[in-house]
Amino acid sequence: MEECEALCTRIAIMVNGRFKCLGSPQHLKSKFAEGYTLTIKVNNNSETDIQAVKEFVRTSLQDAMLREEREGLMTYYIANTTLTWSKMFGMMEEAKTRLSIEDYSLGQTSLEQVRYAFLLLVPRKR
Repeated sequence: MEECEALCTRIAIMVNGRFKCLGSPQHLKSKFAEGYTLTIKVNNNSETDIQAVKEFVRTSLQDAMLREEREGLMTYYIANTTLTWSKMFGMMEEAKTRLSIEDYSLGQTSLEQVRYAFLLLVPRKR
């Protein structure tokens, strides 16, 4: 799906041979995606630093769910869509100065996640 997002101007998602949506990648993400993805890289793999970052996320972004963690890299899904980009970036910049955060990435839910959401609507055959 990353290739589609980069190369295509219009994308259709089909489920069971039927079109479910059609539009530009940005249109599909704006209309069907919910939430944001936050990836945080901790400076070192110190358990203390990792726990401090987790505590910051837990208190600042209450709706954030840890999706993946390995070697000081944590990926969160943030369901709260009422937070503005500026508010989230401001919180992360402040945290970067106080905590051992090497880098972070904040972005929209991916097109792959939009496709997956449509697939979840399909009843499973027994």
